[in-house]
Amino acid sequence: MIVPNYWAEATAKYKTDKGPRTLRRFGWSNESQDDAQASAEQRARQAAEAALAGHSVLRREPKVPYNGADGLPIREEVIDRQGDAVLTRNSYGALCLNTPDVLFADIDANETGGCQFYIAVFVVSFVALLATAFRMGVERPFWMVAAASFLLAVVLGGAIHGLILKLRGSAKTHARKRLNRFVDGHPDWRMRLYETPNGWRVLVMHQTFDPRSDTVAEFFRFIGADPLYVRMCFNQNCFRARVSPKPWRIGMGKHISPRPGVWPIPPHRMQQRADWVADYDRIQGGFASCRFVEDLGNTHFAGGCVETERVRRWHDNLSQSDSELEIA
Repeated sequence: MIVPNYWAEATAKYKTDKGPRTLRRFGWSNESQDDAQASAEQRARQAAEAALAGHSVLRREPKVPYNGADGLPIREEVIDRQGDAVLTRNSYGALCLNTPDVLFADIDANETGGCQFYIAVFVVSFVALLATAFRMGVERPFWMVAAASFLLAVVLGGAIHGLILKLRGSAKTHARKRLNRFVDGHPDWRMRLYETPNGWRVLVMHQTFDPRSDTVAEFFRFIGADPLYVRMCFNQNCFRARVSPKPWRIGMGKHISPRPGVWPIPPHRMQQRADWVADYDRIQGGFASCRFVEDLGNTHFAGGCVETERVRRWHDNLSQSDSELEIA
């Protein structure tokens, strides 16, 4: 996991049969802006040398926060560091805790498939009402039948969907059952379970992990971790947890400014960003990003893992997971 404090960009020119070409490359450093610039210039020269040797290279690397540019570090503003863990502000303004070896997993449990009940009720109602109208000799019944079918679809479709969810269980319930099955099959694991607005978060406490290990991949697969999160963990060789609310969930009508919020921001735009962050911080303190539910697995774990406990304390404090605040 690499989360640099400083970023820079450099260019390198080279000649081809079709004329001069220019390559652009980013550089980074935790030491200084000068080191970041030197890194960028070195990478630009290496890319130009590769192009001259006949290799296919990108003319310009995309400026993205993470998971989009292969081999580039996480590109977010560094807010704080504790040991190996790094607190950053992501591209839409929320705070994220990044760690190279303390295993977090998010399980999204969004309900899907509800539209099918509304569509089915609408189609059946439309056919039945239209046939009835023709038998009764109603002239030009199409729009009247369509309106009635739409109302029936809203009322009956919603009722049927709700009944199915009650009998079958919600997506969140099924996600919890998958996690429980993993716990039953791994009695030596110790985990903390948190509720999020769209599902669950798991923090594994008994040891640290390599994000690219087979053990982690199997854990993610078994519990149904969010696929985007799984790819991010592998590409960036880290784990990650959002520890402040999403702005649109706490009533903020404005997106982070300036947009896009990919770090670094040009110096003349920093005041805009500071103003937005001040508004966000004023509001976000009244919300939690997750809520602690319970300890799972080996709750009588005799040993202690210093790294996971340190990250746990920081995570719980930032996310206000032990509060009764609304989660967002």
